[in-house]
Amino acid sequence: MTDREIKIGQTMPYTGPGARFSASGVAEMAYMKMINDQGGINGRKINLISVDDGFMPWRTGNETRKLIEVEQVAFVFGSIGTTTQLSVSKYLNERKIPQLFIESGAYRWGRYKDTRYTMGGVRPSYRLGARLYARHTLKQKPNAKICILYEDNDWGRDYTDGVRDVLGDKYAATVREATYEFTDASIDRQIVELKATGCDALIAATVLQFAEQTIRKVRDLGWKPIFFMNNIAASVPIILEPAGLESSIGLLSSAYGKDPRDPAFENDPAMTDWRAWMRKYLPDADVRLPSYVNGYNSAATLVQVLKQAGSDLSRENIMRQAANLRELELPMLLPGIKVNTSPTDYYAVQQSQLMRFDGKRWVRFGDLVYDE
Repeated sequence: MTDREIKIGQTMPYTGPGARFSASGVAEMAYMKMINDQGGINGRKINLISVDDGFMPWRTGNETRKLIEVEQVAFVFGSIGTTTQLSVSKYLNERKIPQLFIESGAYRWGRYKDTRYTMGGVRPSYRLGARLYARHTLKQKPNAKICILYEDNDWGRDYTDGVRDVLGDKYAATVREATYEFTDASIDRQIVELKATGCDALIAATVLQFAEQTIRKVRDLGWKPIFFMNNIAASVPIILEPAGLESSIGLLSSAYGKDPRDPAFENDPAMTDWRAWMRKYLPDADVRLPSYVNGYNSAATLVQVLKQAGSDLSRENIMRQAANLRELELPMLLPGIKVNTSPTDYYAVQQSQLMRFDGKRWVRFGDLVYDE
């Protein structure tokens, strides 16, 4: 760091199985270019160094160490992945290096006592999403049996934990689980087995090809459960189009950011500004990708942290300011959702809204739900 520049590091899966979600890194770099074009923050330009980790924890470790020890970045920001970021959180925390606004909604990132220098994404946690899905299911059918298909790791278990939060001691009698590994070729067997249990609702904590497979297999089996897809796999161009838009009709998920395809925001000033920013800084990008909205929101949050930090850009003060965001309104969060953090609350966003796919786009319904 110099009087004229602050270096920030980031790992992104620009190649490999997570590449389709790396648009958030592209958006964050474009946002910082806009800030630099405007003169930077407190007289300093932002140098965001975004490197490829291929979505592989060992590479995340190597690249993160290079960022810290060779590039000498002040901290890391916006890196993607629960498993990948878990692989470096101990290294960063032992050195008191902030690991800010990870592009992950894993519930563990809120454990401020365990990892004081780590803060999760500008999004609701996956566990809160699971609570929302379980409560909606029970409203539709009070004695519903619920099936959960999830990846066998911390990320996937956030969904079983969230449903357990709602059901309590009724969980064992109500829920049937099936797991998969990221390296599996198919999850067809698990879906066939879940259907055979007679479940009324299916919560799919799946990403990438497994989300597509789940939608197609449920269709092929003629199964009609109350069907929830986790919100990181709710992208129309990335997941639903390859799986088949007809097959996705009626699919449920949750929203927290503004969707550029939602007519409700056609004349929204913030959406107008976002579209103008996209045209200027990312003219060839697909505006339908949620990662561009997520990256924009995350970058705006970091800029607020840097503004609050003023001339003291020490790691300790950066972390102090990240844990002191009050009623921050971001232009591309849903109306009514605000960012709040404190030294004992690392969950930046704790509100979301249900949405249903109508064959063309996601349609939000019901109230904006706040959940701690």
